[in-house]
Formats: sequence, C-alpha cells, structure tokens
Amino acid sequence: QVLLVESGGGLVQVGASLRLSCAASGRIFSNFRAGWFRQAPGKEREYVAAIRWSGDITYYADSVKGRFTISRDNAKNTVYLQMNSLNPEDTAIYYCAARPGGSVTDPTYDYWGQGTQVTVSS
Repeated sequence: QVLLVESGGGLVQVGASLRLSCAASGRIFSNFRAGWFRQAPGKEREYVAAIRWSGDITYYADSVKGRFTISRDNAKNTVYLQMNSLNPEDTAIYYCAARPGGSVTDPTYDYWGQGTQVTVSS
C-alpha cells in the first residue's frame, strides 16, 4: 500500500509561483512513477506532469510545458511540482498519483492523494 499526501496549494495572483509537494509512504520502489493531475470545476481531469521515481524521465502536458517543473527527492520520498507564471486557467485541485512501472506518458495510476487546491486570482 502507498499513501500520498499533497501540500503547498493556496491562493496566489497571476504571475506568481507555487511549489506543490507529494510525500509518499509505504512500499515505494525504484520502478515507480509519480504524476500530477489537476481538475477544475466542470472540466475533465488533466494529466499535467510525471516523473520516474529513479530517473529523470519526465512528461509535461502542452498546457504547462515551460512553466511547470516536476522533480523528486528520493531520500525524502517526495515529488514536487514547481509552478511558475501561474494564470487563472491553472486554477484547479491538484492531485498526486503513483504507479509501479510503465511509461511517464501513461495516465493510468493506482495510488492517489487527497488533492490540494490551487487558485490563481486575476
């Protein structure tokens, strides 16, 4: 079993930055991958970014490429999502997810966090 806990959300103004954290506990192995999703009210869930737990292979949605950076600290079992140049379209609940194996482009995940709200005010 894997437990994921997100933190770092909040209310910011246009152009600001936020860093989300996803702390993992349980049976995390080097072949895991972690991803970030977001869901805005009335919209479908969007696969935002992903990273292999043991490597530097990453994935970004076109909507965030160049503004968001995913990284991980294996020693802390934590994955981060650095979000820069935020705009109102980034407002959503952001979820962390994890799954053993597979490609970072695959949006299928087994374990999910509870989500953290990000609101970008204009």
